[in-house]
Amino acid sequence: MRAFVALLVFLLGSTGSWAAPSPADDAFVRIFEAEWAWRLKQFPQLATAVGVHDSDDQLGHVDARTQRQRLRHLRGVARDLDALETTALSAPNQINHTIYASQISNAIKALELKSYLLPMTSDSSFYGDLTGLANTHPFRTVTDYQNYIARLNAVGAYFKEHIALLEEGAKKGMTLPQVVLKGRDAPMQAIIDSSADLAGNPFFAPFKKFPSTISSADAKRLSAEGRRAIERVVIPAYSELKTYFNERYLPRARLSLGASELPNGAAYYRLQIREFTTLSLSADEIHQIGLREVKRIALEMEAVKTSAGFVGTLQAFIAFLRSDDQFYAKTPRELMMAASYIAKKIDGELPKYFTVLPRLPYGVVPVPANIAPYYTSGRYSPAPEGGRSAGFYWVNTFALRSRPLYALPALTLHEAVPGHHLQIALAAEQGSQPPFRRYSYISAFGEGWALYAEYLGLEMGIYETPYEQFGRLTYEMWRALRLVIDTGIHSKGWTREQSLALLRDNTALSELEVKNEIDRYISWPGQALSYKLGELKIKELRAFAEKTLGADFDLRWFHDAVLRLGSVPLPVLEREVKRMVEEERGAKRREIR
Repeated sequence: MRAFVALLVFLLGSTGSWAAPSPADDAFVRIFEAEWAWRLKQFPQLATAVGVHDSDDQLGHVDARTQRQRLRHLRGVARDLDALETTALSAPNQINHTIYASQISNAIKALELKSYLLPMTSDSSFYGDLTGLANTHPFRTVTDYQNYIARLNAVGAYFKEHIALLEEGAKKGMTLPQVVLKGRDAPMQAIIDSSADLAGNPFFAPFKKFPSTISSADAKRLSAEGRRAIERVVIPAYSELKTYFNERYLPRARLSLGASELPNGAAYYRLQIREFTTLSLSADEIHQIGLREVKRIALEMEAVKTSAGFVGTLQAFIAFLRSDDQFYAKTPRELMMAASYIAKKIDGELPKYFTVLPRLPYGVVPVPANIAPYYTSGRYSPAPEGGRSAGFYWVNTFALRSRPLYALPALTLHEAVPGHHLQIALAAEQGSQPPFRRYSYISAFGEGWALYAEYLGLEMGIYETPYEQFGRLTYEMWRALRLVIDTGIHSKGWTREQSLALLRDNTALSELEVKNEIDRYISWPGQALSYKLGELKIKELRAFAEKTLGADFDLRWFHDAVLRLGSVPLPVLEREVKRMVEEERGAKRREIR
């Protein structure tokens, strides 16, 4: 434990803000330090990503026995937390405890409901995500390469454990719906097809160019060992998984759509809502919020259509946006150049709206080809710990007629800055927070902030044309419709066709995006609810700060106040922002005196 604490001091800079000024704080710190050390051993890939390299030669385990052991351990952690005298905790640790207790509680409930039997969604999976293994692994020494090769040799056993979970899920009716699984073997086939030439295999990428710290003799040996592991273990593992997926799992996947149709489905969906929104709202309450937002945004869409000089119905305007050549890049390079231009334009405006900016830069790159066909239009990929890589804003260049240029400003504001990159990089650079906060991502906060960033683009002057304004509204309508569609599918028995029609008729999203999005909501219950609910809370708090502080309101101060919290549940965000606003008002009054 002492070595682990020393490691945390190195990683986080100082334990000052969560150190133990009281016996209760001391007990709390011991609990989460011990659990974090255990967590890193349980999840070696997480450990590598956060800069702890003791288990870089392992992938970890997911088998049923391991899941039962995790449940027992976390229940013990929960008992220790329950025994704490929480009222005696310091103010910083009051916040830390709220966040940590929620993490542990959600993890326990997920294990009890066996959510691990669903190890994939329509656009992400254990087998697809694994192709990015080299992105977080260090490659500076011979030992680093040997550890990576050990991980490649572990892929077969790792996949067998996942197949066993998928088989258990198929027997118990705990599967994804069949409709969202068709064609999802493409990432597997891409790895299998690389057997003739490993140059394009993502697992082989580290062996194509070695750092100067590796001798030519070692490079030759390591490259041969890496090739052997990929050819004899990795590719056969993907081939075996593909055969199982298509011949055994897919035919037995459920035909129903909603999470309510799963074993303990109602409880599972309640957990998903709680985890992703951090709020105690029912599905019906969320559904109604969505309907109100849809109505409001539709009126704004009509106004923008009129400002564009378009004569005709909103549906006709949407059809025009989907079909006119002026709105689409002709080459992937053209799309990437447009995204890069917008990103740099936003960069130049940031100091007007933020006092504190992250040191970490970000790049703009295409979505990896092996996942692009079923992937969303863009996503942010955070930098791994260690300072040797930037964060990356991914732009999907697959099916260019599905990636309208008028939507790029909103997408860039959301995924890059001042959205995900700015928020996540700042959170990672706050070394005073305990690791369970520094390395966690609360969707309602992060996605809510990113959607708020799209709105902030209005004030920043990023939207240059009415079409780009409509692109922003399409994205906002998309997030409002998620409240309606997600709850409709998972608690009201909606069909896929019903959901497709609602998203298609009310946004300018392409048909490919519409299908991919609906399949995402079907396969990932609750996650889509976090965006709009988080944005509404941030806007509500901004309005509170503006009203309370009046002429003393400083938008840069407000943004800094929100982001310095890291990633927090919405109730914590509300409590802390209101406290900071009241403190700021008191400080301003004292200045006047």
